[in-house]
Amino acid sequence: MSAQDRLTDALYGLGWGTVKKLPEPAAVRLGRTIADLAWKQRGKGVQRLESNYARVVPDASPERLAELSRAGMRSYLRYWMESFRLPAWSEDRIKGGFEAKDLHHLTEGLAAGKGVVLALPHLANWDLAGAWVTTKLGIPFTTVAERLKPETLYDRFVAYREGLGMEVLPHSGGTAFGTLARRLRDGGLVCLVADRDLSASGVEVDFFGDTARMPAGPALLAQQTGALLLPVTLWYDDSPVMRGRVHPPVEVPGSGTRAEKTSVMTQALADAFATGIADHPEDWHMLQRLWLADLDPAKGSA
Repeated sequence: MSAQDRLTDALYGLGWGTVKKLPEPAAVRLGRTIADLAWKQRGKGVQRLESNYARVVPDASPERLAELSRAGMRSYLRYWMESFRLPAWSEDRIKGGFEAKDLHHLTEGLAAGKGVVLALPHLANWDLAGAWVTTKLGIPFTTVAERLKPETLYDRFVAYREGLGMEVLPHSGGTAFGTLARRLRDGGLVCLVADRDLSASGVEVDFFGDTARMPAGPALLAQQTGALLLPVTLWYDDSPVMRGRVHPPVEVPGSGTRAEKTSVMTQALADAFATGIADHPEDWHMLQRLWLADLDPAKGSA
Protein backbone atom coordinates (compact mmCIF):
# COMPACT_ATOMS: atom_id res chain seq x y z
CA MET A 1 0.00 0.00 0.00
CA SER A 2 1.37 3.41 -0.94
CA ALA A 3 1.86 6.22 1.56
CA GLN A 4 -1.05 8.10 -0.04
CA ASP A 5 -3.31 5.06 0.30
CA ARG A 6 -2.32 4.62 3.95
CA LEU A 7 -3.07 8.29 4.62
CA THR A 8 -6.46 8.07 2.89
CA ASP A 9 -7.43 4.97 4.84
CA ALA A 10 -6.25 6.52 8.11
CA LEU A 11 -8.27 9.70 7.56
CA TYR A 12 -11.48 7.76 6.92
CA GLY A 13 -10.74 5.58 9.92
CA LEU A 14 -10.30 8.73 12.01
CA GLY A 15 -13.67 9.98 10.80
CA TRP A 16 -15.56 6.83 11.73
CA GLY A 17 -13.63 6.44 14.95
CA THR A 18 -13.70 10.03 16.22
CA VAL A 19 -16.46 12.06 14.56
CA LYS A 20 -19.14 9.56 15.56
CA LYS A 21 -18.26 10.23 19.21
CA LEU A 22 -18.82 13.99 18.93
CA PRO A 23 -22.06 15.58 20.13
CA GLU A 24 -24.22 16.34 17.12
CA PRO A 25 -23.92 20.16 17.35
CA ALA A 26 -20.12 19.83 17.45
CA ALA A 27 -20.13 17.56 14.40
CA VAL A 28 -22.33 20.04 12.52
CA ARG A 29 -19.94 22.90 13.34
CA LEU A 30 -16.91 20.84 12.37
CA GLY A 31 -18.45 19.89 9.04
CA ARG A 32 -19.31 23.49 8.22
CA THR A 33 -15.82 24.69 9.17
CA ILE A 34 -14.13 22.09 6.95
CA ALA A 35 -16.52 22.88 4.10
CA ASP A 36 -15.82 26.60 4.26
CA LEU A 37 -12.07 26.05 4.37
CA ALA A 38 -12.19 23.74 1.35
CA TRP A 39 -14.41 26.19 -0.52
CA LYS A 40 -12.03 29.09 0.12
CA GLN A 41 -9.09 27.09 -1.19
CA ARG A 42 -10.93 26.52 -4.51
CA GLY A 43 -9.32 23.21 -5.29
CA LYS A 44 -10.19 21.09 -8.33
CA GLY A 45 -13.22 19.52 -6.67
CA VAL A 46 -14.75 22.89 -5.77
CA GLN A 47 -14.06 24.24 -9.25
CA ARG A 48 -15.66 21.20 -10.86
CA LEU A 49 -18.66 21.45 -8.54
CA GLU A 50 -19.13 25.08 -9.59
CA SER A 51 -18.74 24.17 -13.25
CA ASN A 52 -21.39 21.48 -12.90
CA TYR A 53 -23.74 23.92 -11.17
CA ALA A 54 -23.25 26.30 -14.12
CA ARG A 55 -24.95 23.67 -16.30
CA VAL A 56 -27.77 23.14 -13.82
CA VAL A 57 -28.37 26.89 -13.35
CA PRO A 58 -27.22 28.32 -16.70
CA ASP A 59 -28.39 31.86 -15.99
CA ALA A 60 -26.56 32.09 -12.65
CA SER A 61 -24.14 34.97 -12.19
CA PRO A 62 -20.58 34.28 -10.97
CA GLU A 63 -21.67 35.48 -7.53
CA ARG A 64 -24.62 33.08 -7.53
CA LEU A 65 -22.40 30.18 -8.60
CA ALA A 66 -20.00 31.00 -5.78
CA GLU A 67 -22.89 30.97 -3.32
CA LEU A 68 -24.08 27.65 -4.72
CA SER A 69 -20.65 26.03 -4.52
CA ARG A 70 -20.24 27.16 -0.91
CA ALA A 71 -23.66 25.76 -0.03
CA GLY A 72 -22.78 22.63 -2.01
CA MET A 73 -19.62 22.04 0.00
CA ARG A 74 -21.55 22.53 3.24
CA SER A 75 -24.11 19.99 2.05
CA TYR A 76 -21.34 17.60 1.03
CA LEU A 77 -19.68 17.83 4.44
CA ARG A 78 -23.06 17.39 6.12
CA TYR A 79 -23.27 14.11 4.22
CA TRP A 80 -19.88 13.04 5.55
CA MET A 81 -20.52 14.13 9.12
CA GLU A 82 -23.82 12.24 9.13
CA SER A 83 -22.23 9.20 7.53
CA PHE A 84 -19.42 9.05 10.08
CA ARG A 85 -21.99 9.33 12.87
CA LEU A 86 -24.71 7.03 11.49
CA PRO A 87 -23.30 3.87 13.11
CA ALA A 88 -23.71 5.57 16.50
CA TRP A 89 -27.24 6.89 15.88
CA SER A 90 -30.06 5.28 17.81
CA GLU A 91 -32.94 3.63 15.98
CA ASP A 92 -35.16 6.55 16.95
CA ARG A 93 -32.67 9.06 15.56
CA ILE A 94 -32.52 7.20 12.24
CA LYS A 95 -36.30 6.85 12.08
CA GLY A 96 -36.73 10.56 12.72
CA GLY A 97 -33.92 11.64 10.41
CA PHE A 98 -35.75 11.28 7.11
CA GLU A 99 -39.19 11.98 5.66
CA ALA A 100 -40.27 10.69 2.25
CA LYS A 101 -43.05 11.90 -0.03
CA ASP A 102 -45.03 9.47 -2.18
CA LEU A 103 -43.64 6.45 -0.37
CA HIS A 104 -46.67 4.47 -1.55
CA HIS A 105 -44.91 3.81 -4.89
CA LEU A 106 -42.38 1.72 -2.98
CA THR A 107 -44.61 0.05 -0.41
CA GLU A 108 -47.36 -0.83 -2.89
CA GLY A 109 -44.85 -2.26 -5.34
CA LEU A 110 -43.32 -4.51 -2.71
CA ALA A 111 -46.74 -5.50 -1.34
CA ALA A 112 -47.76 -6.61 -4.85
CA GLY A 113 -44.89 -9.08 -4.82
CA LYS A 114 -42.87 -7.21 -7.39
CA GLY A 115 -39.25 -6.46 -6.87
CA VAL A 116 -38.40 -2.77 -6.76
CA VAL A 117 -35.33 -0.92 -8.03
CA LEU A 118 -34.75 2.47 -6.39
CA ALA A 119 -32.41 4.63 -8.49
CA LEU A 120 -30.89 7.76 -6.94
CA PRO A 121 -28.49 10.52 -7.97
CA HIS A 122 -25.74 11.82 -5.68
CA LEU A 123 -28.18 14.04 -3.78
CA ALA A 124 -27.99 14.69 -0.01
CA ASN A 125 -27.36 11.47 1.97
CA TRP A 126 -28.33 8.23 0.25
CA ASP A 127 -26.79 6.21 3.10
CA LEU A 128 -29.17 7.82 5.59
CA ALA A 129 -32.10 7.08 3.28
CA GLY A 130 -30.96 3.46 3.13
CA ALA A 131 -30.60 3.20 6.90
CA TRP A 132 -34.12 4.64 7.25
CA VAL A 133 -35.49 2.00 4.87
CA THR A 134 -33.94 -0.85 6.85
CA THR A 135 -34.77 0.65 10.27
CA LYS A 136 -38.06 2.53 9.90
CA LEU A 137 -39.65 0.35 7.22
CA GLY A 138 -37.88 -2.85 8.24
CA ILE A 139 -37.10 -3.64 4.60
CA PRO A 140 -33.70 -5.15 3.77
CA PHE A 141 -32.16 -4.31 0.42
CA THR A 142 -29.17 -4.98 -1.78
CA THR A 143 -26.82 -2.44 -3.29
CA VAL A 144 -23.43 -2.33 -4.98
CA ALA A 145 -20.23 -0.53 -4.01
CA GLU A 146 -17.42 0.60 -6.26
CA ARG A 147 -14.10 -1.04 -5.48
CA LEU A 148 -12.13 1.78 -3.91
CA LYS A 149 -8.39 2.10 -3.48
CA PRO A 150 -6.91 1.11 -1.14
CA GLU A 151 -8.71 -2.19 -0.59
CA THR A 152 -8.86 -1.48 3.15
CA LEU A 153 -10.94 1.62 2.43
CA TYR A 154 -13.38 -0.42 0.35
CA ASP A 155 -13.62 -2.88 3.24
CA ARG A 156 -14.43 0.00 5.60
CA PHE A 157 -17.28 1.18 3.38
CA VAL A 158 -18.69 -2.33 3.01
CA ALA A 159 -18.58 -2.90 6.77
CA TYR A 160 -20.17 0.52 7.38
CA ARG A 161 -23.08 -0.12 5.00
CA GLU A 162 -23.58 -3.70 6.14
CA GLY A 163 -23.73 -2.34 9.68
CA LEU A 164 -26.68 -0.20 8.56
CA GLY A 165 -28.54 -3.31 7.35
CA MET A 166 -27.61 -3.33 3.65
CA GLU A 167 -26.39 -6.25 1.56
CA VAL A 168 -23.40 -4.87 -0.37
CA LEU A 169 -22.04 -6.41 -3.57
CA PRO A 170 -18.81 -5.38 -5.31
CA HIS A 171 -19.44 -3.40 -8.50
CA SER A 172 -16.69 -5.22 -10.35
CA GLY A 173 -16.34 -8.93 -10.93
CA GLY A 174 -19.34 -9.56 -13.15
CA THR A 175 -21.54 -11.35 -10.59
CA ALA A 176 -23.41 -8.38 -9.13
CA PHE A 177 -26.03 -8.13 -11.89
CA GLY A 178 -27.08 -11.77 -11.56
CA THR A 179 -27.39 -11.50 -7.78
CA LEU A 180 -29.42 -8.29 -8.05
CA ALA A 181 -31.75 -9.96 -10.57
CA ARG A 182 -32.30 -12.90 -8.21
CA ARG A 183 -33.14 -10.58 -5.33
CA LEU A 184 -35.68 -8.77 -7.50
CA ARG A 185 -37.29 -11.97 -8.79
CA ASP A 186 -37.73 -12.96 -5.14
CA GLY A 187 -39.68 -9.72 -4.60
CA GLY A 188 -36.81 -7.88 -2.94
CA LEU A 189 -35.52 -4.33 -3.02
CA VAL A 190 -32.42 -3.06 -4.83
CA CYS A 191 -31.03 0.48 -4.39
CA LEU A 192 -28.54 1.96 -6.87
CA VAL A 193 -26.85 5.35 -7.19
CA ALA A 194 -27.26 5.90 -10.92
CA ASP A 195 -26.36 9.38 -12.18
CA ARG A 196 -22.78 8.78 -13.36
CA ASP A 197 -21.30 6.01 -15.48
CA LEU A 198 -17.98 6.30 -17.27
CA SER A 199 -17.94 2.71 -18.55
CA ALA A 200 -18.38 1.66 -22.17
CA SER A 201 -21.79 0.22 -21.28
CA GLY A 202 -23.23 3.52 -20.07
CA VAL A 203 -26.28 4.98 -21.80
CA GLU A 204 -26.04 8.45 -23.31
CA VAL A 205 -28.79 10.80 -22.09
CA ASP A 206 -29.70 14.42 -22.47
CA PHE A 207 -29.04 16.01 -19.10
CA PHE A 208 -29.52 19.74 -18.60
CA GLY A 209 -29.18 20.31 -22.32
CA ASP A 210 -26.04 18.31 -23.03
CA THR A 211 -24.99 14.67 -23.28
CA ALA A 212 -24.00 12.65 -20.23
CA ARG A 213 -23.68 8.93 -19.64
CA MET A 214 -25.64 7.01 -17.01
CA PRO A 215 -25.63 3.32 -16.09
CA ALA A 216 -27.85 0.89 -17.96
CA GLY A 217 -28.23 -1.44 -14.96
CA PRO A 218 -31.45 -0.08 -13.42
CA ALA A 219 -33.36 -0.22 -16.72
CA LEU A 220 -31.97 -3.64 -17.64
CA LEU A 221 -32.88 -5.08 -14.24
CA ALA A 222 -36.45 -3.79 -14.55
CA GLN A 223 -36.79 -5.28 -18.03
CA GLN A 224 -35.37 -8.67 -17.13
CA THR A 225 -37.17 -9.19 -13.83
CA GLY A 226 -40.44 -7.24 -14.11
CA ALA A 227 -39.45 -5.13 -11.11
CA LEU A 228 -40.68 -1.58 -10.69
CA LEU A 229 -38.09 1.09 -11.47
CA LEU A 230 -38.56 4.09 -9.16
CA PRO A 231 -36.44 7.26 -9.26
CA VAL A 232 -35.77 8.83 -5.87
CA THR A 233 -34.53 12.35 -5.15
CA LEU A 234 -33.32 13.68 -1.79
CA TRP A 235 -32.64 17.10 -0.32
CA TYR A 236 -31.81 18.95 2.87
CA ASP A 237 -33.60 21.92 4.38
CA ASP A 238 -32.74 23.98 7.44
CA SER A 239 -33.84 21.23 9.82
CA PRO A 240 -31.94 18.13 10.98
CA VAL A 241 -34.39 16.02 8.93
CA MET A 242 -33.53 15.06 5.35
CA ARG A 243 -36.39 15.06 2.83
CA GLY A 244 -37.04 12.87 -0.17
CA ARG A 245 -39.50 11.92 -2.87
CA VAL A 246 -40.24 8.61 -4.56
CA HIS A 247 -41.15 9.41 -8.15
CA PRO A 248 -43.72 7.45 -10.22
CA PRO A 249 -42.50 4.25 -11.89
CA VAL A 250 -40.47 4.38 -15.08
CA GLU A 251 -42.43 2.19 -17.45
CA VAL A 252 -40.88 -0.39 -19.78
CA PRO A 253 -41.72 0.64 -23.37
CA GLY A 254 -44.09 -1.71 -25.15
CA SER A 255 -41.96 -1.99 -28.27
CA GLY A 256 -38.38 -1.67 -29.42
CA THR A 257 -35.14 -3.58 -28.95
CA ARG A 258 -33.65 -4.06 -25.53
CA ALA A 259 -31.14 -1.30 -26.24
CA GLU A 260 -33.91 1.06 -27.37
CA LYS A 261 -35.99 0.34 -24.29
CA THR A 262 -32.97 0.83 -22.05
CA SER A 263 -32.24 4.18 -23.69
CA VAL A 264 -35.81 5.43 -23.19
CA MET A 265 -35.95 4.28 -19.57
CA THR A 266 -32.54 5.71 -18.66
CA GLN A 267 -33.55 9.05 -20.18
CA ALA A 268 -36.68 8.98 -18.00
CA LEU A 269 -34.46 8.41 -14.95
CA ALA A 270 -32.24 11.31 -16.01
CA ASP A 271 -35.29 13.56 -16.36
CA ALA A 272 -36.48 12.67 -12.85
CA PHE A 273 -32.99 13.24 -11.45
CA ALA A 274 -32.83 16.60 -13.22
CA THR A 275 -36.08 17.68 -11.58
CA GLY A 276 -34.71 17.01 -8.10
CA ILE A 277 -31.30 18.51 -8.84
CA ALA A 278 -32.80 21.68 -10.34
CA ASP A 279 -34.94 22.14 -7.22
CA HIS A 280 -31.98 21.60 -4.85
CA PRO A 281 -28.74 22.05 -6.80
CA GLU A 282 -26.65 22.68 -3.68
CA ASP A 283 -27.41 19.14 -2.48
CA TRP A 284 -26.03 17.49 -5.62
CA HIS A 285 -22.55 16.31 -4.66
CA MET A 286 -21.00 15.95 -8.10
CA LEU A 287 -17.38 17.00 -7.71
CA GLN A 288 -16.29 15.03 -10.78
CA ARG A 289 -16.64 15.47 -14.53
CA LEU A 290 -19.97 14.13 -15.79
CA TRP A 291 -20.87 15.52 -19.21
CA LEU A 292 -19.13 14.05 -22.24
CA ALA A 293 -18.13 17.53 -23.37
CA ASP A 294 -16.13 17.86 -20.14
CA LEU A 295 -14.66 14.37 -20.38
CA ASP A 296 -13.78 14.65 -24.08
CA PRO A 297 -14.59 17.92 -25.91
CA ALA A 298 -14.81 16.05 -29.22
CA LYS A 299 -17.83 14.08 -27.95
CA GLY A 300 -19.99 16.91 -26.67
CA SER A 301 -21.72 19.96 -27.98
CA ALA A 302 -20.31 22.20 -25.22
